Amino acid sequence: MYTASFAFFEAIWEAGITHCFVNLGSDHPSIIEAMVKGQRENKDKFPRIITCPNEMVAMSMADGYARLTGKPQCVIVHVDVGTQGLGAAVHNASTGRAPVLVFAGLSPFTLEGEMRGSRSEYIHWIQNVPDQTQIVGQYCRYAGEIKTGKNIKQMVNRALQFATSDPQGPVYLVGAREVMEEEINPYHLEQGVWDPVELGGLTPKASKEIAEALLGAQNPLLITGYSGRNHEIPPALVELANTVKGLRVLDTGGSDMCFPASHPSWLGLRFGIDPAITNSDVIVILDCDVPWIPTHNKPKDGIKVFHIDVDPLKQLMPLFYVPAQHRYRADPLVAVEQITSEAKSQASKLDAAAVAKKWDALQASHKERLATIASNATPAADGTFGTGHLCKTLRSLCPQDTIWAIEAVTNTAFVHDNIQPEIPGSWINCGGGGLGWSGGGALGIKLATDAANGGKGKFVVQIVGDGTFLFSVPGSVYWISKRYKIPVLTIVLNNKGWNAPRKSMLLVHPNGLGSTATNEEINISFDPVPDYAGIAKAAAGGDLFAAKVDKAQDLERTIKDAIKAVESGQSAVLDCKVTLGC
Repeated sequence: MYTASFAFFEAIWEAGITHCFVNLGSDHPSIIEAMVKGQRENKDKFPRIITCPNEMVAMSMADGYARLTGKPQCVIVHVDVGTQGLGAAVHNASTGRAPVLVFAGLSPFTLEGEMRGSRSEYIHWIQNVPDQTQIVGQYCRYAGEIKTGKNIKQMVNRALQFATSDPQGPVYLVGAREVMEEEINPYHLEQGVWDPVELGGLTPKASKEIAEALLGAQNPLLITGYSGRNHEIPPALVELANTVKGLRVLDTGGSDMCFPASHPSWLGLRFGIDPAITNSDVIVILDCDVPWIPTHNKPKDGIKVFHIDVDPLKQLMPLFYVPAQHRYRADPLVAVEQITSEAKSQASKLDAAAVAKKWDALQASHKERLATIASNATPAADGTFGTGHLCKTLRSLCPQDTIWAIEAVTNTAFVHDNIQPEIPGSWINCGGGGLGWSGGGALGIKLATDAANGGKGKFVVQIVGDGTFLFSVPGSVYWISKRYKIPVLTIVLNNKGWNAPRKSMLLVHPNGLGSTATNEEINISFDPVPDYAGIAKAAAGGDLFAAKVDKAQDLERTIKDAIKAVESGQSAVLDCKVTLGC
């Protein structure tokens, strides 16, 4: 029997989707039948099914997989309630530009047995809502309903075209039981006609003007956020920085590894706040959502600002604008290569002594920056340590090509300063504000790197705040890790509570009542402190390396033991007590 459901799985496999992260329900009888059929009869040409006891974890896994590879994966959830269970993961995939295909069933539209799949359970009445797509529609690049099995493959591929065309993001399809049960004639599509929309580059005039402005500036600055998703961008930006001596590169998104820390132009990751923003005389914004925060700092009046982006108007943001004299919708890699080529053709006309002076100043500034970071990462005399020292130690002990899955919130800058990522694709931060991404995200990243390397991929480390660890649904995360043999190292930054709400409050009410209140008074305290590693170990049925560290002298030994456990195939969770602000 060849049903619409089986055609659905054929369609996603033919489109390149290799994994389905599923949380099944009463809308999925034909989906389950198709899964069994595919796994029994055509296992080598059927997506791998990963059972996920929580929907947010399911989507975060698909998100992490797509973020590393650029290849969309599939999430299958249960009608309206499963769609709602995706929660903040839909926001993260949308703002983080992760291509994910979500499929959910619909309650049956017949109730007297008129068709196979008609209503047969009490819950079918309760879960019948007016428009299920509205639940997530505003976060998706496309949301639609499959109304017949006869064009189900076209519907899947149309959705995937939206997901994989820039700006990439999630898409949502729904189908009622009767539709998914429909028997149809087998058919196939020509996949070559379903490619994503391809962006072009800059006009010759634009690339020449930008190159001239950068070369003529005293303090040129490039601000980026998402460009490193394309792993060819970091080396392209290095080539640009080597051509435009004195150019500095600031990451204000932290979503991807965009520029190597070892290069003198590196300013690190700062979320829209950095002195370079105010002292620059030319700024190029490259694929970035929040280049600066005007209430804290903004460019000087009258300077040249060029904005190059796959989505320069930010069409999903009701409020967005930057004072750029020129805006370009373009492929970031093509644009950078064009600007670099033009800059090389003009560089010979510059004063060699002035160029050398800029380069020397840049190198000296970079050396000082690294020295300051190292100094701030020193443990206290009593043996306590901050996030900086912890991450510096991690960097020295973990494999050089480790992939870092980061959700450190207020500690993110300290993490980035001390991890100092170098390799494209080695740093993946939560793409949005929906805390809890990194648990499933790290598993998806590990699945992806294993799949790309014959089952033995790169080492993956999740660095997560304590409150965010709880958001990540660890009971589901570490059960999945154990069942499917996906070993990762998790570092929990334990500072006994949520510090982001206090920071937000102080930005608005620096001298308000809350400024002198305790964490308990403003309801952000985690006291008594949960046993984070113990929670994970329980979820893994006891098969997990769990440890706590609160003194610097124990840190290196414990991390080494955790790395050894992960390399042997067992996940590890380290509960690290960190001091604030360093």
